[in-house]
Amino acid sequence: MNYEEILDKIELQLEGEAHLDELARNKQDPFKILISTILSARTKDANTRMATNKLFAKYKTPKALADANIEEIEQLVKCSGFFKVKAARIKEVSKELIENFNSKVPENYDDLINLPGVGSKTANCVLVYAFKIPAIPVDVHINRIVNRLGWVKTKTPEKTEQALKEIIPKNLWLNLNRLLVRFGQQICLPIRPKCEICIINDTCPKDFAMELEERERKKKRK
Repeated sequence: MNYEEILDKIELQLEGEAHLDELARNKQDPFKILISTILSARTKDANTRMATNKLFAKYKTPKALADANIEEIEQLVKCSGFFKVKAARIKEVSKELIENFNSKVPENYDDLINLPGVGSKTANCVLVYAFKIPAIPVDVHINRIVNRLGWVKTKTPEKTEQALKEIIPKNLWLNLNRLLVRFGQQICLPIRPKCEICIINDTCPKDFAMELEERERKKKRK
């Protein structure tokens, strides 16, 4: 299977730019990318962008956030959801960076994964978007899409990441998250995927013709 050709096709169909793409393109501070990735958990991209902008309009450094009032951080990031947990993690991460990394975001996976509240997806996002170090961040979109396409047969993001590393050429790793996350948001949706307009439906084992027939039957019943 030519994964590069498939990813190139997907890119032709996508619209707009994800928040992390925007930060990376504008060469933002790795600290901002780290915090924005923490804020992105279980929320929409627009909410992540809003929360990040509000937070960094007032607090721009690990020192500023470590010293900030927790209730004020909560209010600034409230739109991202789970704001109490995220605010606490932001303060903890900021303190850890000051104490152990001279206020700098580390550039290796092992150090990143040991930061408070930072999991594999977040660590890999920082490597990819902040430092352009090849990695494969796997979120719910990527886990769903690559299993639907039959690239892997896995149950968890962790196992999906390892399986993808074995089959995807390393020169494609930097673009994989960027493309598949947006593809999952715009076309390959969790429910009612847009199979009829999907540019790679000819490579997908899912029978999208049956999907369309089922939708038509439901419309008639209504």
